[in-house]
Amino acid sequence: MINPFKAKFGLVENVEYELRDSEGKSKQLFQPNRLYSWLMKVGLVSPNSTSPLFGHFSDKLVISNLITTLGVAGIAARINGSGSPAAYVYVALGLGTAAAADADTQLESEITTSGGARASASVSVVTTDTAGDTAQLQNTFNFTTGGTFAICESGVLNAASDGTLLAHQVFSAINVASGDSLQVTLIFGAAIKKFMVYAISKLQEHLNKIVKTICSETQQWGRSTTIMGLSFGIME
Repeated sequence: MINPFKAKFGLVENVEYELRDSEGKSKQLFQPNRLYSWLMKVGLVSPNSTSPLFGHFSDKLVISNLITTLGVAGIAARINGSGSPAAYVYVALGLGTAAAADADTQLESEITTSGGARASASVSVVTTDTAGDTAQLQNTFNFTTGGTFAICESGVLNAASDGTLLAHQVFSAINVASGDSLQVTLIFGAAIKKFMVYAISKLQEHLNKIVKTICSETQQWGRSTTIMGLSFGIME
């Protein structure tokens, strides 16, 4: 059976990046437009362009995540306690430029040195629409000697090493140097809501298919069956 909960969706602008130099002054980041984001996703352009055709510079880079297939399974397991996976509180940065995909299990090229290594984020529950409806993760990476990177990907995992990749994204390069600090803020209120809506809709689709199949088969053989008090088919 096809998994109805496969991660086919991303999240709407749920991640913010803010870059500052050694004196705390904001460094401009390239904010891609929808066209550039799509072209990067399908692999037609590199994440290093700063053409005005593709976006503009801003104090913040605000983009969306992709929830992986394993991430969707992890959300489901956290809801009902099945397998008891660890909480997804680790943020990782990387250099990979390949588009994020449902099947991703790790970053393409994770940074492990010079202040850019995976870190346990500060976690909190904040309000977006109703009280306590959003999970927030935030971490500031402080780059040290040798910390000159073109950061093009990030991910959220549930362990200090290895672990399960909940979310992954690839974006226009953030160029950092020693002395810079990069604050990453992720919010997941939209993820939970969208997951539940998606899951329920897919479940309904599968139930509809099952009912149609039962109706077809019982009518073909001139018999009837009852599901949840409802009769299907032709009574003998």
